[in-house]
Amino acid sequence: MEIISYVQDNSRSRNFKNFINFSLPELQFRHKERSQSASITSNIFSPELKSFSAQKVKTDFSIRVFFKVIGASVSEAGSFIRENIKKLSVILASVLTAGTLCFFTLKLINHHINHTGPLTLQGADSGDIESLNKLMANFALEGKIDYDETGNLLDVDVSSVKPNFTQPVTFQTYKVRSGDTISGIAKKFGLTNISTLISVNDIGNVRQLAAGQKLRIPSIDGIVYTVKKGDSLNSITGKYKISLEQLLDVNELTSETLSAGQQLFLPGAAMDAASLRNAMGELFRMPIASQFRWSSPYGYRIDPIAGVKSFHTGTDMACPTGTPILAAMSGKVTTTGINRVYGNYVIIDHGNGYQTLYAHMSKIIASKGQWVSQGTRIGLVGSTGYSTGPHLHFTVYKKGKLVDPMTVLK
Repeated sequence: MEIISYVQDNSRSRNFKNFINFSLPELQFRHKERSQSASITSNIFSPELKSFSAQKVKTDFSIRVFFKVIGASVSEAGSFIRENIKKLSVILASVLTAGTLCFFTLKLINHHINHTGPLTLQGADSGDIESLNKLMANFALEGKIDYDETGNLLDVDVSSVKPNFTQPVTFQTYKVRSGDTISGIAKKFGLTNISTLISVNDIGNVRQLAAGQKLRIPSIDGIVYTVKKGDSLNSITGKYKISLEQLLDVNELTSETLSAGQQLFLPGAAMDAASLRNAMGELFRMPIASQFRWSSPYGYRIDPIAGVKSFHTGTDMACPTGTPILAAMSGKVTTTGINRVYGNYVIIDHGNGYQTLYAHMSKIIASKGQWVSQGTRIGLVGSTGYSTGPHLHFTVYKKGKLVDPMTVLK
């Protein structure tokens, strides 16, 4: 029995040693089964054990895990924002301020880039300017009309005309013909003031008269007046400097009582200068409807060539390339072309002695011979010719002479 017991004990001892010596691979295998990503770099029972390293355990993907991770991330982000709300507000305000400053800085730079500066010309270019000025002057002399500020025709001997203000005014109808002018029609019927036909026919702009249109022609000079509330015969005659007897005779009035809206013919009276200029189309509209800057006025300035005083024939309106250029007044496009000084340009003949020049265009839209209304797009702003930046050079001629554009622009 003792021998058997010893043998069993000895077997146990050997089995324990065998376990120590030979069960390590099995232990490692089982360890890898429990954690596929774990690695043992040395024998765990060896005296030379130096290190042990482990990696993350791989987890199978699932929607539940995905949303759990997202929820945790959102929660962490919310906590971070709550804890750092003041710092984040300061950072956001700084970014917005910097962005705003950059925007306005770029806008300011673009504003300066798109505006013209001093013009530098060559000596030989003065010939181009002179020839273009002569061209406009010659056009302007065609269809010349001479009348004073109140509309009296200057080429008619008023002293030889004896108007009869003692007889009632009568009217006849005239059909406008091709080539007619307001002054020509007035002279044809013995009238001496162009405002008579304008007032009687309530003409807003004589340039809109067309062949076939019918006009009422009064037998004497005068204007039509619409009675306003509070008017009296004495107040009307005093304002327009006409006699009461003539007013009564011409209008065949049997009573001095007037009613609002009643129309009277005022013999010998004329339209005021401002109303006449407006009806004659002499009040131009701005050729640039968008935002612009006056960069060089009409008149004398320091000559960029010789460094002495020289005369600037128009006014410059600086604005970005591509800005639409509009006809300042209705008329006929007489010339389109290109010039070394003015670049692409357009000339419009408005009749009654007025011509306008639009220069430095990037593109010409109007065509020669075209009739354009006030406000019609005729081209685009550019910097062609001698120009240091995009702008419109605008020149006005009246009866062959240069005039300050600011005196005719509304």
